[in-house]
Amino acid sequence: MSIADLRQNYDKDILLETSIDPNPFVQFQRWFDQAAKEGGLEPNAMTVSTVNTQGKPSSRICLLKDFDENGFVFFTNYDSAKGQNIAQNPYVSLLFFWMVQQRQVHIIGRAEKISESESTAYFKSRPLGSQIGAWASKQSQEISREELETRYQQYEKQFAQDVPKPDNWGGYRVVPESIEFWQGRPSRLHDRLKFIRQSNGEWHLVRLSP
Repeated sequence: MSIADLRQNYDKDILLETSIDPNPFVQFQRWFDQAAKEGGLEPNAMTVSTVNTQGKPSSRICLLKDFDENGFVFFTNYDSAKGQNIAQNPYVSLLFFWMVQQRQVHIIGRAEKISESESTAYFKSRPLGSQIGAWASKQSQEISREELETRYQQYEKQFAQDVPKPDNWGGYRVVPESIEFWQGRPSRLHDRLKFIRQSNGEWHLVRLSP
């Protein structure tokens, strides 16, 4: 079978203006809870896309760690490629794909650093190995596997009791300007309902052609 012949019929659900919650964060919570309940690896996994100063995009999978009506939070090394891109251009794209439910959520917004206290609190909640890994990894820089493992062992010895948060590690909150909910439908006539934030902070709902 060729790649062109790979097809999936989407027929699990529908998304109508009459059924979607008028608050996009409530709707996101509803879909997120369903994805977490019904299975599928890492329901909080999302594609984070950034753009550098040359206009070249870059995408990677990150894990959503918190969200509320202020935005969507993830953590990273601020010196990483994504961190450098955000420092130059704070607008990012977040994309969730829940295959079991045949759904996507696409968020476009402005990323801003969360407070040091928030980042430290989350860092302290991470497993010990992940804390040490944040020190060992020069994220996005060239490195050999041997050097990476050596650095890990060095920091493992250095921080035998307590691991402080690295200064260049912390969280971003993506404050959304638009949130699109995509539900797969038969014949590729998918439902796409998009919330667009207005200047007064209210959300305007539109349907997009699939």
